[in-house]
Amino acid sequence: MLLLALLFATIGVLAGGPNASAEAAAPSGTSEGGEGVRGTFIDKKGTRAPGDDVPLVDVEVVITTTAGDEVVSGTTDEEGIIELELPSPGEYIATVQLDTLPEGVGLAEGAEVRPFSVDPNDTFRLNIQFGQRERETSTKLDQLPQLVFKGVQFGLIIAICAVGLSIINGTTGLVNFSHGEHVTWGAVAAWFLNVDHGIHLVIAAPLAILIGAATGALTDMILWRRLRNRGVSLLAMMIVSIGLSLAARNVLQVVFGETTKAFRDFNIQIGHDYGPITAVPKDFWLIGIAILALVGVASTLQYTRIGKATRAIADNPDLAASSGIDVNRVVLFVWAAGGGLAALGGILFAVGERVQFDTGFKLLLLMFAGITLGGLGTAYGALVGSFVVGMLIQTSALIIPTELKNVGALVVLILVLLVRPQGILGRAERIG
Repeated sequence: MLLLALLFATIGVLAGGPNASAEAAAPSGTSEGGEGVRGTFIDKKGTRAPGDDVPLVDVEVVITTTAGDEVVSGTTDEEGIIELELPSPGEYIATVQLDTLPEGVGLAEGAEVRPFSVDPNDTFRLNIQFGQRERETSTKLDQLPQLVFKGVQFGLIIAICAVGLSIINGTTGLVNFSHGEHVTWGAVAAWFLNVDHGIHLVIAAPLAILIGAATGALTDMILWRRLRNRGVSLLAMMIVSIGLSLAARNVLQVVFGETTKAFRDFNIQIGHDYGPITAVPKDFWLIGIAILALVGVASTLQYTRIGKATRAIADNPDLAASSGIDVNRVVLFVWAAGGGLAALGGILFAVGERVQFDTGFKLLLLMFAGITLGGLGTAYGALVGSFVVGMLIQTSALIIPTELKNVGALVVLILVLLVRPQGILGRAERIG
């Protein structure tokens, strides 16, 4: 109950109450009621050459509420641009009227319907792909560089999220199923700061990471340390973490909403070709930040006093305590670091995708797969295993349907563990 009250209180501070979001989002000199939707409809002709682009004229778009009531409609102009005003912030559905599309131009089945949410004084950018905008390739092998690039990015993000989970498990023995909500909380906190309070994401992200670290530390002080001091078994604590995960996820769903939402900054960028791959600028920033963070974690564990104490407790808690190491202080640091890293991972994932109330829950299984593959309880193993899992998920799309790519990674995980049960960097233990 204390933890849920803490989560409610922190969300209330970030959200600023029921009327603060509109005031924070409105720049100086603007008035409320500036919500709208804007889109540019262009037929790419199946290529990436800008010279082939043709604006789609007189295409009708209907905006309705989630209940199906029509709000506004309009058509694109001679440049393929449509701008519609909305009556208020909220959740809407944009539907492209397929019978108004030019002959030969179509959409994938279901792609004409786009749910979206609009914040106070915000304009939602409607992004719809007409036809297939794919590189002309002769074989699936030509797609490999692009998938490898995406695999590197996804693997690094999973590693950022998973390393804190692995360190917590190594020092306390707890398998924390609520770690996914720490990931989501980082992204949601950054969204509130960026969108509701108008703070640029470059500043909002570090603030959200600090909030994530504080949440991790407070969680340990309020809940986990008390359970450890009372001698509660690891199995019972794991069950508590499952209940905590369910409660926190429902709180986030109620407060944040069910629809996916984008950050105000770095939302829409133009892709460029870099040899055999296509990427937007933020892709490289995400990879660079993730690498710097992982190098920082490895350096902290390897060369700092607190890092060496963390590794000592992971190896033998009783021996570490008898040698003068303050176990509670180190564990508190581990929880703070785990919460901060989870928040960073959630933000990086949301920048590339969007913010959703169950983002961390969707990544949790992949985090467990990564740390199990790399070696349960080892930080370096979590880095390697998560990177491998992310790479396998993306590249497996070459040979299996996209809907099954997570399954392919888990099959490889099972096969590796059959050969090396302790994981890639884990240590074999004697049984009996």
